[in-house]
Amino acid sequence: MSKEKYKCVMTTVGGDAQAVAMAEAIVRGRLAACVQFWPIRSAYGWKGRVESGHEMILLCKTRASRVNALQGFIRIHHPYEVPEIVVTPIETGSPSYLAWITAETSEPPLTFSASATRKRSSRSNGKS
Repeated sequence: MSKEKYKCVMTTVGGDAQAVAMAEAIVRGRLAACVQFWPIRSAYGWKGRVESGHEMILLCKTRASRVNALQGFIRIHHPYEVPEIVVTPIETGSPSYLAWITAETSEPPLTFSASATRKRSSRSNGKS
């Protein structure tokens, strides 16, 4: 049995186009084998106010050894001032699926430029 450890990394973005772009870049960079995303509605505290809005949640499946690189990518390329990054362990899974995650994330980490970063002043999806 493999001693490899696996994680799910969750983040949110403001809309479908952001979700697709981030998911594809993460997979292309071999930071995660798969990124699933779907629409959600969130309520959250932000700068002394309660905000709510539509977002897309992204769930990235990766190896534990790739989590730091994935978190770094999200921090650099995320559109929010304070991106949500939550990491949870994958306790068990089908051996063939876990082997696939290993295969799809086995390349050396890619270097990403911080110049591509766009920061916004709030968690909103750009609508004021």
